[in-house]
Amino acid sequence: MLDMNEYLATPPFDLYELYLFHFVAETGSFTKAGQRAGLTQSAITRQISGMEQRLGVSLFERTTRQVSLTLAGKSLHEKSGPILDATNAALHHLQHEFNLVPKTLRVGVARSIGLAYLPGFFFAFQRKFPEVQIQVVQKTSREILDAVETKELDAGLLCPPPRLSRGLQITHRFKDDFTFIAPPQFQLPANATRNNLKSLKKILDGQRWLMIDRESNTGKHLRRWLEEQSWRIEPAMELDSFDVIVNLVSLGLGVSVVPHRVLPIYEQRRAVKRIPMAKRFSRELVVVVRKNRQPPEHLTGFIENVLF
Repeated sequence: MLDMNEYLATPPFDLYELYLFHFVAETGSFTKAGQRAGLTQSAITRQISGMEQRLGVSLFERTTRQVSLTLAGKSLHEKSGPILDATNAALHHLQHEFNLVPKTLRVGVARSIGLAYLPGFFFAFQRKFPEVQIQVVQKTSREILDAVETKELDAGLLCPPPRLSRGLQITHRFKDDFTFIAPPQFQLPANATRNNLKSLKKILDGQRWLMIDRESNTGKHLRRWLEEQSWRIEPAMELDSFDVIVNLVSLGLGVSVVPHRVLPIYEQRRAVKRIPMAKRFSRELVVVVRKNRQPPEHLTGFIENVLF
């Protein structure tokens, strides 16, 4: 049996290296694991290689396309997970019990989600967790996913991406309906109550279109839907914010199709004319977090109290 003092003198790895090992296992990439840890790809590769040499086993299968756990790596990942969970729990307990640092919730909101959504995201949570500081940033969906994965953000609110990395998960999904809008002086036909797309094309023929950026996830889904309705629009202007689009439409610079939830906060200041539709485009919004085994209480509280 190994003498404990001897083991402590020459450990095959420490907690820091164990965390790095888990970063690589969860991201499937030395580069992404390095970004999460604030290291270069070569630095984290050296750390893992040193672990493997001291243990005498290979922890990862490395190919040009992917990094995956060996049988030994899977065993270490499974057995060491509770160790890191217990360590995190102990640190959180110290922080909260002795007020070492204030609790902070860092949330990324995609630029294509309007300001009118924010009260629903945070109002109930702030009432139940008034001691938690909230930091909100607006970024692209890709930037938000990267920041959540590298622990710069705790959660992201965005349109779901085509693929999600192994270290992330979706906790909530919301349906978000859109409506067509025009400047307040725009004249609708007297019988325009529940227009179909065919009649709407005639109504809006020759108008300048202001559209959400086609490279955004929402922009891609919206254009695909319009094409399925045999309607191709070449916008006069593309923007990354529906709030800006609504303001420009209200000033008479064009027409657009926007989430109906962004409109209420503009009703008292600048009106836009809503065009009723028999068939609507709808996107999906999601909450994305890391796959934490034991997420902190305030993050769980935020997820459970999102109102939509």
